[in-house]
Amino acid sequence: MAIGERGGAIFGEQDTAVCDETAGTAFPIPSAACASTASPLSAIKVNPPVYRPAKVSRSDVTEAPSSAIYGALDLGTNNCRLLVARPSRRGFFVIDAFSRIIKLGEGVSISGVLSEEAITRTIEALKVCSAKMTRRGVTRSRLVATEACRIAKNGPDFIARVKRETGLSLEIIGRETEARLAVSGCASLIDKQSDYALIFDIGGGSSEFVWLNLKTGRRARRISIEDRLRIQDCIEAWTSLPFGVVTLAERFGSSRAEGFQFEDMVRFVQAELEPFSRVNGIGAKIASADTHLLGTSGTVTTIAGVYLGLAEYTRAKVDGCWLSTDSIRDVSKRIAAMNWAERAAQPCIGAERADLILAGCAIMEAMIRVWPVNSLRVADRGLREGILATLIAEDAIRERGVGEKNVGKLRLDPALSAHDEARAKSGPIL
Repeated sequence: MAIGERGGAIFGEQDTAVCDETAGTAFPIPSAACASTASPLSAIKVNPPVYRPAKVSRSDVTEAPSSAIYGALDLGTNNCRLLVARPSRRGFFVIDAFSRIIKLGEGVSISGVLSEEAITRTIEALKVCSAKMTRRGVTRSRLVATEACRIAKNGPDFIARVKRETGLSLEIIGRETEARLAVSGCASLIDKQSDYALIFDIGGGSSEFVWLNLKTGRRARRISIEDRLRIQDCIEAWTSLPFGVVTLAERFGSSRAEGFQFEDMVRFVQAELEPFSRVNGIGAKIASADTHLLGTSGTVTTIAGVYLGLAEYTRAKVDGCWLSTDSIRDVSKRIAAMNWAERAAQPCIGAERADLILAGCAIMEAMIRVWPVNSLRVADRGLREGILATLIAEDAIRERGVGEKNVGKLRLDPALSAHDEARAKSGPIL
């Protein structure tokens, strides 16, 4: 069973496990106007995978911009994920990967600190990541930590301990950086025929929402290596709300209890989303223009897997598929009617997610109420892929001799710290 699958012992894998289902696949780096031309359906449509090993040509893998090996690690509130890749002509080719639920942020929204149990679990997973990166000969990497480390009082101490015990240098990134990288990671799935797009990433401790004006991206007359970073120029506004599936579940009580307050969660999230929508006129634009929603998170991929009735989570069947909002609501109602044991028995949920999936469904329902659309697209990709795409594109640009002045214009992603954005939860990106 692949590490990236859900349920069973999938997230309790042994350290000898090699990689998840993305290994051995090629990822195209997105262009400014994005690569996908698929159109939404009124019901779910399972598209062919965007990238498949059988379709990768030898030149795509061997004729790379450089011989570097890149690593991208995303340490979230709930998960620890790693990708190792080498550049290819059209993007990057994944050679190793790792994913494990570590629940680093368990209880942090209440106690304000990372628990010793969570730290121990996380460091064990990070040791596996460190060994993989060493074995693969990673030459350039970016290893980021997100909301749990941003808000924990002992976050800096944890980062220092990780360095001592694993040799890994983690970087606590700010919310804007997290939002930008998520956009870069799933940009190739955006429908370029749309006028606007709303990308959302429901995390464990925070949730990011990014509003894109795709008409801006269409100004590019040709696709070049420089265009691979310009999708960020389409960003018109963003927000990062300080709750995700872990923190929301903790706020409203244990999801193991019968009679879980699902509607209360929906109303809470809806009230948090409405100011962002109103200030940026998103509701009016959705009503009057062709708008595309794209979700990247364990929540939306889990909902897709349950809807498809998969016997085990299969990334190739989920990544890039379309879900109607009616289908999403139907799945959410079915999940809400289950008790904990029934949710845990679902192969695309499993025991590790059974406590959290209802909170994710509540966030999805709140989004649909605030932004009523007929369908949205599912992305099983995000921050890690965004890190890789950004690193590789930056290096390719520099190898081609783009001047420092012009590199700055491409909005190369800075290493923003949590302190840099402590008072900047949301706002327009100019």
